[in-house]
Parts: sequence; C-alpha cells; structure tokens
Amino acid sequence: MKILQTIEFFTPTRGGSVNSVYNLSKELAKNGHDVTIITSDFEFDKEYAKSIRDEGVEVISFHCKFNIDLFVYSPEIKSWIIENIKRFDIVHMHNFRSYQNNIVSYYARKNNIPYILQAHGSVLPFFKKQILKKLYDLVWGNEILKNTTKVIALTKMEEKQYKKMGVNKDKIVIIPNTVDLSFFNHLPKKGTFREKYDISLNTKMILYLGRLHKIKGIDLLIDAFSELQKDFPFSKLIIAGPDEGCLKILQNQAEEMNVGNNIIFTGPLYGQDKLAAYIDANVYVLPSLYEAFPNTVLEAWACETPVIVTKECCISDIVLKAGLVVNRDKNHLKSALIDLMDDTKRNHFSNECKKVIREFELANVTKKFEKVYNETAVL
Repeated sequence: MKILQTIEFFTPTRGGSVNSVYNLSKELAKNGHDVTIITSDFEFDKEYAKSIRDEGVEVISFHCKFNIDLFVYSPEIKSWIIENIKRFDIVHMHNFRSYQNNIVSYYARKNNIPYILQAHGSVLPFFKKQILKKLYDLVWGNEILKNTTKVIALTKMEEKQYKKMGVNKDKIVIIPNTVDLSFFNHLPKKGTFREKYDISLNTKMILYLGRLHKIKGIDLLIDAFSELQKDFPFSKLIIAGPDEGCLKILQNQAEEMNVGNNIIFTGPLYGQDKLAAYIDANVYVLPSLYEAFPNTVLEAWACETPVIVTKECCISDIVLKAGLVVNRDKNHLKSALIDLMDDTKRNHFSNECKKVIREFELANVTKKFEKVYNETAVL
C-alpha cells in the first residue's frame, strides 16, 4: 500500500505527534508498505530524517516561507501534491489546523483519495489562540472534518471532542499512542544520570521531562516540591526539556521558594541521556493543565518508572494501572509524591509498568492503523 503521511514540522523537539509519525511510518515500512512523509523545513532535523530514510521511509521537506505561531506556510507543497497525490492509496494527516492539511485535504478530495485525520489532542479550539482556531475552522477546519474518511482519537475523551466538533461517531476510531520498545533494549546503567549530576543513590529523585511551557503546569510541581522538602529535605527535582518561554519564570519561582539548590534544570535530553533520567528517577510527574496522550508516560513505563499525572491528562484511567492521578492541587500532589517515596509502593508500580506497557507496543498499535487503512484505502 502507498501511504502518504503529512505533518507541518519534523523534529523530535516538537514532541509527541512527530514521534508518532516517525514510529508509525518506520513500522509500516517494515511491514512492506511504501511510505512517504511530507513536511516543511521549519526546524527540520536532517539527522532525524536520515535515520528514518535508512528504514525505507521517504521524507520530503518544503521550504517554510514564514510561520505565524506554528502555522507553517510552505506553498511549494501545492505543486508537489498536484503532481503526486494520485499515486497514493491513502493519506494520513497529523495534527489538525495546518496549512499543509488545507492543501493536502483539498487535492485528496479532488482526486478521490481518502484521507484520515489524527489531531493528536488539538481537536477543540481551546487554551491558546482560540479566536484564530475558530476562524480556521470556519474557513478550512470544518470542511476538513466533514470530508475525512476516518478520524483517529487517542482516547475516549478525544472521541467526545470529535463528536463536539460534529464528527459522526461511525468515523471515529480510537487508537492510542505507541512506543517502540526496541528503543529500550539497551538501557543505560542505573546511576548514570545521578553520577553526572552528582545526585546520591539515597536521594529521592523526581523527574519532569517535556516542554517548558505554561500548559505543562510545572509551577504546580515546584509548589508541591517546596512542601515535600519539609519531609524529604534530601530530595531532588529534575526539570528537563526545551524552553518554550517558561524557564526564567520557573527558575525565579524556585529561588523565591528557597528550593533552587535542589532543582536541576538540564535543558532538553535525548537518546540515552533521556533514558538515563527515567531510569534513575523514583517517579515521573506530568502536572499538565491538559494532555491528550503523553508519550513521556509510555517512555517512563518502558523504563519501569511509575508516574503521577493530573486529572486533566486524558489517560488518567490508564495511568491508575501503574501510577497515581491527582487533582491540580499542591497538597494532593505532595501526598502522591510521598506515597511513591515509599520503596515498597514504588516497586509495586514498577512491576505493573512492565505489564501495562505491552498494550502500547509499536507492532500491536500499527496493526490497528493498517486495519483502518485497509478499510478505507483506494486499492
């Protein structure tokens, strides 16, 4: 089957949706499909693209003329789509509100090529840029949703969001995010991260890993950590990830609460460095204001590290199998952290991680996508 994947940017620093495209495309190629990814050159990671080309996936980037708050304008994509769209059996569009999706969906419809949409948590026009998102929907978004063959929801919560946007239930398929467990076959030696940052083995280590963005709720974690320090003065909080406007604010908050000496801001971590952080952490915490299906939770579980998430994470029902779910309240979060400071309880959840993560193994999830493709593709 000839499959076209579209996404507006292609760099692992942009997180979950990009990693999903990468892993899915790699596995589809492994299964014998002809897979092409089209994207823009906005923050394009050449090494990342090369690594998947080596797996048999074609990656084509088009020049970004400009971008307005991640609305990436790459007009050269249009002529390529006009010339090439007919050779594909199906189009899989990732994220929702993008210039690339406008062009691809239009010419797919014009040439009777079915397309599916996977919004990756961006279905409803909320949080930032609400007015712009609603305007996009009036001009393009509603038409894209109306004519899609299928939409992919990550969770039951996202299924409800699609329905709220007017998508018929029969078009919605729930497929969770996935993790490539082969990436975790050769893990760093336990203690590697602690040694690098001079953290003793007896110190309780709490990890946040992700974008340093307001929506991630890291300020709540610092609040809870400052309270935790009263009971566990030798604990450390690791905040790892690329800065998206919050680094100085968080550093100032840490200093004002007199916990700056026990918080380490590492910057972004990748590859073995990222795995080393998961392995050495007692717990991974994701205190987001909203999260569709965080890949970091799956990564933590693959490293047998229990997690704590806020109720605003749409996979809170799944997390309860190998972690804790809390209200967005510093005292509630502090109590959960204290629970997982207990070695017996932490070890129990670590054992559960091994079982739960198998549900999200790449090969199993890819089969679900292949089923959707087979049901909708032009063959």
